[in-house]
Amino acid sequence: MIFMEKRFVYADNAATTRVYQEVAAEMLPYLTEHYGNPSSLHFMGQQAKKALESARERTASVLGALPEEIYFTSCGTESDNWAIRGASAVYAKFNKIEKPHIITTAIEHHAVLHTFEALKASGYEVTYIGVDKDGIVSPESVAAAIKDNTCLVAIMYASNEVGTIEPIADIVKAVKSIRNIPFLTDAVQAVGNIPVNVKELGVDMLSFSGHKIHAPKGVGGLYIKKGVRLKNFIEGGGQEKGKRSGTEGLANIIAMAKAMEISRDRMPERASLEKKRDKLIAGITSIPDTYLTGHPTKRLPGNASFVFKGIEGESLLFLLSAAGICGSTGSACSSASLEPSHVLTSLGLPVEICHGSLRLTIDYDTTDEDIDYIIENVKRVVERLREMSPIY
Repeated sequence: MIFMEKRFVYADNAATTRVYQEVAAEMLPYLTEHYGNPSSLHFMGQQAKKALESARERTASVLGALPEEIYFTSCGTESDNWAIRGASAVYAKFNKIEKPHIITTAIEHHAVLHTFEALKASGYEVTYIGVDKDGIVSPESVAAAIKDNTCLVAIMYASNEVGTIEPIADIVKAVKSIRNIPFLTDAVQAVGNIPVNVKELGVDMLSFSGHKIHAPKGVGGLYIKKGVRLKNFIEGGGQEKGKRSGTEGLANIIAMAKAMEISRDRMPERASLEKKRDKLIAGITSIPDTYLTGHPTKRLPGNASFVFKGIEGESLLFLLSAAGICGSTGSACSSASLEPSHVLTSLGLPVEICHGSLRLTIDYDTTDEDIDYIIENVKRVVERLREMSPIY
């Protein structure tokens, strides 16, 4: 590996996180000893079933939900797809709406945007709400978009790319003051990073994912408020109350429950993480023609995202990687795309500067020395790239 003789700094936690040792230790027995199928009637199956329901209770406790409101999935993308397709279809059918209308924002994760595009192609009417220069969605703009045929509103809790935290509780109130339309928030980046309580938010559905909070990849969840109806997502053996069939990935589910508890217990440390983030922001924005993206204060505690004039983000990323620093040019799910970020263009940034983006997402384990190393190398690399740039 090219960075073995250099310092290694992982600053791409919005893409994925390392599995905590405590999480790996708790899931291991369910891979090697207690490996029964929760649907089996024998004692090993019932032992697995008990562990599954315990994990559901633990997950619900962290989110302020009831255990029966938690459904386990394979990832946040699956949760978003199920919520959007399932809730809008049932609401439209129940209310005899022939051409359903659904609302989202221009800065959503592709799990939401691409699902909306697919529904639009099938005949749905879609409205994309704009944001201000910091990425904030106004409750008034969402309320103004509601029509008689609106069947769903989906707005992310926190941006995976620029870290902006949305006023979800206020947006939900604005929507519900007009009509009780199903409301989904994609909270994949929020859960584990900021306090999340579904009752306080007032949402009908909330998606989350394990690998963003130090659990393994391949497990996620969907909170569905009691009384909210969705179409079944996967037919089969009747798992997850028949709504999402398929043998449960028990070890991963237990791991996610443990990771959520650890994240909740570490919330008092957020101030120290924010301090490191702000140090990182101050150091990098001291570079000429460098700008912070997203809200300066209403942002995830570990998220620092920037654009640089006169350089390409990919080149910046590769040279930082050569120095042992892992970052991103945006969402990991679409980082191979040559198109400018839809999030950054939605903030009103010119296309040419959107190509020079960098997202650094740090964690509790990131040290002050790591922050100094990142700043030092970003300055060095930006200077080098600009010396080579024909447009700077």
